[in-house]
Amino acid sequence: MALLDQVKANLILTHSEDDALIEGFIAASINYAEGYQQVGTDYYAEHQMSKATEQGVIMLATYFYESRDGSTGGFFNNDVRASEQVWKTVHLLLRMGKEWQV
Repeated sequence: MALLDQVKANLILTHSEDDALIEGFIAASINYAEGYQQVGTDYYAEHQMSKATEQGVIMLATYFYESRDGSTGGFFNNDVRASEQVWKTVHLLLRMGKEWQV
């Protein structure tokens, strides 16, 4: 399943009106993952993501979509610390998904 479809499923979103917007959030999320994991720009254009990295990208793109007005929105809004928890979870997933080399 394509990342767009996975993000839309996570958002419980069935229309396609925001597909271009979501694709931008996915691109930003992948770019963030590449920087956080220090794998280089466009690394995931040529390499497969681990399931943990993929979930981190899905979660981050979902967060960007839900918070696109500058606030914490959607299902993240039930706690003032929810935004912080999203970032902690995304970072944990990205650390788990990195192929560490020694």
